Amino acid sequence: MLDVRRMQVLRAVVDSGSVTAAAARLGYTPSAVSQQVGALEKEAGTALLERVGRGVRPTAAGLLLTGYADAIGRQVAEAETALADLVAGRTGQLTVRYFATAGAALVAPAVARLRAEHPGVRLELRLTDPEDPLPDVKEGRADVALVVGESRAPDGVRLVKLLDDPYLAVLPKGHRLAARRSVELRELAEEAWVGSEWPGPCLDAQLGACAAAGFRPGFAVQSEDYVTAQGFVAAGLGVTLIPRLGLGSRHPDVVVRVVRDPEPLRTIHAAVRETAPPQPALRAFLRALRDAARDSPASLPMDQDQDQDQDQDQDRAPVPRD
Repeated sequence: MLDVRRMQVLRAVVDSGSVTAAAARLGYTPSAVSQQVGALEKEAGTALLERVGRGVRPTAAGLLLTGYADAIGRQVAEAETALADLVAGRTGQLTVRYFATAGAALVAPAVARLRAEHPGVRLELRLTDPEDPLPDVKEGRADVALVVGESRAPDGVRLVKLLDDPYLAVLPKGHRLAARRSVELRELAEEAWVGSEWPGPCLDAQLGACAAAGFRPGFAVQSEDYVTAQGFVAAGLGVTLIPRLGLGSRHPDVVVRVVRDPEPLRTIHAAVRETAPPQPALRAFLRALRDAARDSPASLPMDQDQDQDQDQDQDRAPVPRD
């Protein structure tokens, strides 16, 4: 096999026209240059240089290898530049797994910021169920995944907490609790319930809070979709719980109230591989996710004014009469 470094020495000799000039250019002794060219000739099985006066010129084989040495030199320089860009976060690729309600509130603004700060980084985004993507992260098929409900990271995975997303009570207009500013979870114990979640960590967060309040909800309808669940509630078929991030589109015939004692929460984490090599783009994306979480609806006080029926709030202090 031809030695690439010896090919670069041959290239220097051909470009300089003499062994002495090439030695001065490379910082070697003339003897060392001659030894390198001689070793390359043994590898090639043919002469690569011939003497012309006080200098040398390449044979046909030497000229051929010099051309390849030029190409290799350019490719090495390009590789060094590409590597520097990758290490600095100017290029690269991130594979992201996320679930639907985290997409609009967290992933979209984080992606927009990453593209502004690191326009050369390619992103692969894939929608998954909240509990599915951890094997992809652990086995290196994804760089980061948004997950719900993990209190302890599986082996090989590190969890970065983004936010607690509280569940809110969604009631039909005219419901006995609709005029309240907030409801206690136990007050919904005897209600018919509309399911809003698939089995998994999000549903577990609801059921865990209900168990802490001393009951198990009786599901009259299973929708497993936030928009559809609101439609069933609006039709008077029951009540439901929906996380703040899932309430982007509000049905006009429901009211939404804060839940207390206890407040159901689903915790959203970003999962990354524990042994992943340092990636500036990944660090930047995690920072963008944390900032998006801080600014998301789930982290802001609930705006009671967005409920048109709030004027009926029975919890307000009465206006003094003259």
